[in-house]
Amino acid sequence: MTTPERERLLWRAALTVTLLAALVRLLFAARLQLFPDETYYWEWSRRLAGGYFDHPPMIALLIRAGTLLGGSSPLAVRFLSVLAGAVASLATAAIAWRLGGGAAAVRAAVVLAVMPLVASGLVLATPDAPLLAATAVGLYCIVRALQTPVRSRDSLLWWSTAGVALGLAFSSKYTSILLPLTITAAVLVRPSLRARLREPGPYVACVLATLLFLPVLQWNAAHDWISFRFQVQHGFGTPKGSALKRELDLVGGQLALVSPILFALAAGAVWRTLRRPLDDARFALAVVAVGSWVFFVYSASRRSVEPNWPAPSYVPAVALLAVLATTEPLQRWLRRGVALAVLLVAVLYLHALVPILPVPAKRDPLARNAGWDGVAARVEDARREVAGRSWPGAERYQDVSELAYHLPGQPTSICTCLRGRHNQYEIWPGFAQLASPGDALVLALDERPAGEVHEAAAALTPYFARVTRGALAPQRRGADTVSVRRVWILEGYRGGWPPRAEP
Repeated sequence: MTTPERERLLWRAALTVTLLAALVRLLFAARLQLFPDETYYWEWSRRLAGGYFDHPPMIALLIRAGTLLGGSSPLAVRFLSVLAGAVASLATAAIAWRLGGGAAAVRAAVVLAVMPLVASGLVLATPDAPLLAATAVGLYCIVRALQTPVRSRDSLLWWSTAGVALGLAFSSKYTSILLPLTITAAVLVRPSLRARLREPGPYVACVLATLLFLPVLQWNAAHDWISFRFQVQHGFGTPKGSALKRELDLVGGQLALVSPILFALAAGAVWRTLRRPLDDARFALAVVAVGSWVFFVYSASRRSVEPNWPAPSYVPAVALLAVLATTEPLQRWLRRGVALAVLLVAVLYLHALVPILPVPAKRDPLARNAGWDGVAARVEDARREVAGRSWPGAERYQDVSELAYHLPGQPTSICTCLRGRHNQYEIWPGFAQLASPGDALVLALDERPAGEVHEAAAALTPYFARVTRGALAPQRRGADTVSVRRVWILEGYRGGWPPRAEP
């Protein structure tokens, strides 16, 4: 068998692994109820715009396209996000193939197929899916550009394609800015890369990325740059709590979502490449990975960092690991890492569908998507008993979006937003703008101890003719209770709205 034939077979194997992993994720996505963040983004998809309070619009566009094709089922909401995850895996395998051949491509595909961060995170409809896809494609194009002669036509083509991918990454999540920053750092640090500053490709890439990002800039300019300000404050605001605990939480999150062995192997591969890079492309990939990790380590010194935020750094890290894992000791540890990751993912998938771990539902993050149909049913029962027009709602944006998704007809739902984190519902027209005098507002609010009145119901009482305490609306996962809400019926709207209680 000739070498080219073997390479083709290995690439087909990498493609097969990627497609099979995507199929498993699609099957899992179809069985799993939507989480609150997903229903929040689904709400965005019903009101498309150039941007939103929390993120750019790419996830809303993907959800909108999926629901146009398949309705509002969990699979339809997640469908294009899962496909975006497959694109990310395929592009990462392609990077490994360019640097280490078909065997490296297979190793990269297998690692990304079983890594918990990918196997679980890329099931969900969140901005991370399009971000990872655009980042991986962008890095592949940059690798191709760095493998071509300076100022060549091929170089310009690959830089331009990288610019398009970068623009799509910008339109997915703001942390994508780390990609051009780390690539710039690599170019400035390595003498052989500085020659790239004398060709038009990188500048064309920047122009194309900015043009694709322009709708997001325009939306932010029209909304007082609210999204940018929120993200800066979210990541670099006044420090709260213990910085050491935040750093340990960050490391612990990486060990859980990547798996301890794969994390150690990936970090080692990046470190070895950074110390002795064989070419410009490998050096650039290592700098991208290290730069992303350093950024989030610094961010954790000020604010809590979600475990999934450093996810794009694993695209170059996994590619480098796949390329370097050529010796028997490394391959042995890689097999162990893959086996451990498979076990973790299997437990995760099973527990998400049928609870098997001894974790109370109130403390289980995988239970946050359960029982919303029951809560929505109690709200709908109360609405049927109200004369005239009624509006459903809640205090937190997560609760509001889950109600909007699960209520019959998926009606416009109201966020009282009198306290807590600012969100997109505050930008959209609220109850005071949508309702007419005499309308009712039916809220699902956290039950307070000893029959106390919820502070939101108390604050809204002067604006309605009658406020009634309704039935309890428990959120259950099987026989276990996740949380308990109570339905409040506010009838006879008089106009006006209470001010928000800022912390």
